Amino acid sequence: MSLSLDETVPDPETLLQWYVELGADEAIGEEPVDWFAATPSTPVQSAASTAAAPVSDPKRSAAPAPEAAPRRAPAAVEPPSDNAASALASAAQTLGDLRAALETLEGFPLKVTATNLVFGEGVTQPDVMFIGEAPGADEDRQGRPFVGASGRLLDRMMQSIGLDRTENAYITNILPWRPPGNREPTPAEIATCLPFIRRHIALVRPRVLVPVGGTSAKTLLDQRQGIMRLRGRQFDYVGPDLDGSIPAIPLFHPAFLLRSSGQKALAWRDLLTIKQIIQ
Repeated sequence: MSLSLDETVPDPETLLQWYVELGADEAIGEEPVDWFAATPSTPVQSAASTAAAPVSDPKRSAAPAPEAAPRRAPAAVEPPSDNAASALASAAQTLGDLRAALETLEGFPLKVTATNLVFGEGVTQPDVMFIGEAPGADEDRQGRPFVGASGRLLDRMMQSIGLDRTENAYITNILPWRPPGNREPTPAEIATCLPFIRRHIALVRPRVLVPVGGTSAKTLLDQRQGIMRLRGRQFDYVGPDLDGSIPAIPLFHPAFLLRSSGQKALAWRDLLTIKQIIQ
C-alpha cells in the first residue's frame, strides 16, 4: 500500500495495518509522539524519558556541581618493631598485664582479621604447659584455645596421663590471633609474638613444656628439623626471666593425628614420657 500527500488519509485501522506490515508492531511509549514536529535542533525524546526528566527552573543558574574532593587513604599503621613488642611483653607482671599488652599492641595485621584474642586457659604453675601454633576457626569464635575437634582430642590425650586444663595444665598458642584461612604463620608474625609467648611461659612457670606441632617446636626450641624428627626427644627450654631450664617434649599436633591416626602410637609414647617426668 502506498500513500501520497494528495491522497486522503486512510482510516485508523487501515493505517495501523500499514504500520504492522512495515514492522512497527510494538508501542514504546504510553503517549503518541508527533515525529513531524521534531527538528534537528530539538532532539525528540520518548514520553517515558520526558516524564522521568526533572523540570528545570529557568530562574536558577545552570552552574556545574562542584567536584567532590578525592578521598584520601587512611594512613597505614606501622607494624610493631621487635623492640616495642619486647618492651610490652617484659613489662607485664601478671597474666592479666600480658593480656592487656596484647590487646593494646598496635599495627599487628592479624588483630584486624581475627574475631577474638585467644590468650590462654588453665592454671598457673601447672604440671604441663601445652603451646600450639595458632588458633583455628572454633578458637577464634569462642576466644579459647583448643576447643574444636583437635582440642577435644587434646583433652582426651591429657586425661590419659592425668592432666586437665582446669586442674593441673595450661594451654595456649604462639600466636594469640587466628591467621586468615588457618594458613601457617609468617616468620614476621612469629617474631612479633615470640616475646609475648616467652613472657607467657615465665609467668605460668610449668614443670614441663610441650610444644604442640612442628611450628611451635621449631620456634620455642630454636630448631630447624620437622616434628617427625623432633618428637620422641627431650630438650631443655631456656627463656628470659627463668631461673633455669624447663624440660620440653615436642608432641604431634592433634589436628595431624586426626588426619594420620597411624601416628597415635608414637604420640602415646611421648605422652608416657611426659607422665614419667611429672611423676
